[in-house]
Amino acid sequence: MMSPEVVVVDYGVGNIFGLSCALEMAGASVRVSSDPEVVSRAEKVVLPGVGAFGKAVKELGKRGLRDSVLEVAKKGNKLLGICLGMQLLLDESSEHGSWQGLGLIPGKVEKIPNRNSDGSILKLPHIGWSPVFVSDAAIKDDNTVFSGIENGRTMYFLHSFMVSTSQVEHIRATCTYGDTVITAAISNDNVIGVQFHPEKSGNNGLAFLSRFIHSK
Repeated sequence: MMSPEVVVVDYGVGNIFGLSCALEMAGASVRVSSDPEVVSRAEKVVLPGVGAFGKAVKELGKRGLRDSVLEVAKKGNKLLGICLGMQLLLDESSEHGSWQGLGLIPGKVEKIPNRNSDGSILKLPHIGWSPVFVSDAAIKDDNTVFSGIENGRTMYFLHSFMVSTSQVEHIRATCTYGDTVITAAISNDNVIGVQFHPEKSGNNGLAFLSRFIHSK
């Protein structure tokens, strides 16, 4: 039986090698591509991202990949955004300016507060392992990539900005940093985003990637 193909979008921003290795370990046949046609035809696409929102948006547009990613979502094919790639799925970001995102999931990207409610300093970035808690709706839905993840499993995070959405039905999982609740995962039908790095999250991350690879 052939392994399902997953196309990883190469737009000059992201940990392509580590992600590709993790996807292969989780059971995928990986194709890394910066070709808009290859991306738009793919049945499963991963949009990685490390760094600044503005630069990522510019690179997607400059390389003709923005429209390709939107086409994947429009067709109903699976699209997974990781870390900055998840943030790009939203409407806008206030990271070092004002930037328009892909608009696939309602919401915006804001800086994580640098103080807890008691006034103590919260160091940024949020870096390291944090337990992830999946929403009840996601657990009950067997068709989601989150339904097979046990609550409280730890994932690896590295970020200073976070996703904010008032439409809670799109929030699939959360974690806490200090006393700030952070959206750890979002989805809107076939469009999925995770703030954590599954490729750096050991067996827990591989289990998540496997669910995505083999999902319908």
